[in-house]
Amino acid sequence: MDTVALQITAARPDPALLDLPWSVPLEEWPEDVLAALPRGISRHVVRFVKLSGRVLAVKEISEDLARREYNLLRLLTRLDQPCVEAFGVISGRTTPDGEELDACLITRHLQFSLPYRALFSQTLRKDTAQRLIDALAVLLVRLHLTGFWWGDVSLSNTLFRRDAGAFAAYLVDAETGELRDNLSDGQREHDLEIARVNIAGELMDLSAGGFLPESVDPVDTSQRIVDRYRDLWRELTELERFEQGDRWRVDERIRRLNGLGFDVDELAISTDIGGTQIQIQPKVVDAGHHSRRLLRLTGLDVEENQARRLLNDLDAYRAATDRQGDDEEIVAHDWLSRVYEPVQREVPRDLTHKLEPAELFHEVLEHRWYMSERAGHDVSIEAAIKDYVAHVLPGKPDESAVLGVDTVEMPIIARVSEPPRRRR
Repeated sequence: MDTVALQITAARPDPALLDLPWSVPLEEWPEDVLAALPRGISRHVVRFVKLSGRVLAVKEISEDLARREYNLLRLLTRLDQPCVEAFGVISGRTTPDGEELDACLITRHLQFSLPYRALFSQTLRKDTAQRLIDALAVLLVRLHLTGFWWGDVSLSNTLFRRDAGAFAAYLVDAETGELRDNLSDGQREHDLEIARVNIAGELMDLSAGGFLPESVDPVDTSQRIVDRYRDLWRELTELERFEQGDRWRVDERIRRLNGLGFDVDELAISTDIGGTQIQIQPKVVDAGHHSRRLLRLTGLDVEENQARRLLNDLDAYRAATDRQGDDEEIVAHDWLSRVYEPVQREVPRDLTHKLEPAELFHEVLEHRWYMSERAGHDVSIEAAIKDYVAHVLPGKPDESAVLGVDTVEMPIIARVSEPPRRRR
């Protein structure tokens, strides 16, 4: 293959990229270079490839759009926003006959993540659609606080990871997005309307294909993202007024924000002319309060709800061992070595790709609770993990690489409309 004309744009170029068949249209790439992962619905050809021990997503797209999206994803990553990581852009592609081919945008595959259609191909709880939309609402709020206008908000352009019974959402397609200093109310509402329409169409597709419970109304459910978004946005940004004697409400506001997974870096507090009332408004808010605390204490880097669950177990361990007066970091180290890590060691090597470690620990805690309820007394964590590995884990789908589920084969009745033109 002639690679002289190829141009590789990447922060850390991998020489192995030259081994991929760039002179062949992406849809014709041979099976031996592809990774069997579920694909979502896309306007462009997308394939997963195995390269140097990692899995990459390759999207065939025009060069200007590929470079624009590559730069946007890198900016969002630096801003600590939940999105896939840009890996590189391949341009200058031609066939052996000299025919020009589109460029390719390369992103890292987000391990243990799934497109929404793959999730609905499994047996899930009835409220799965609502939980996915709740996760998407949190993602949209985070992006809007950063000044990012998405322009094509949908379940299809999002990847989901399990997060202690809920889901965490990640932006996977920034093709139509724009990053600004801040967004107007009109721009935010425009994104919300795009989300509502797209999600309704996606859920109608699932319903027509028999993948959505009959009790779930696509239109009513799609309205949920609007309601959830506005509730969360109000909690994060709304000005609150109260009397001077109610200063405890400052702490209450912070606790509510922490409970939603957001940290408060700065508050704007002012009094009126008479000094009888105080106004409070969060100035800078950031997500990940619990995950950052767990990372600081244990070095575990997990999703927000998972961190909350693990911290609860850590607090229970501290109380059970009567160590409330000990240094928190020392107790956390003991919990990690005596509780968390022994649970992970009980998982056979051939089952380690079923669930990521933090989600597995969460499920073991749930399993322990059910075992204790049935037994009428506390069941040890050691007994719970042994029973879970023997009877539950083997039946779980392999979420690091869900083989054999290609969502593009699931029937589509009405594709989501093309994204509207970007609002200037």
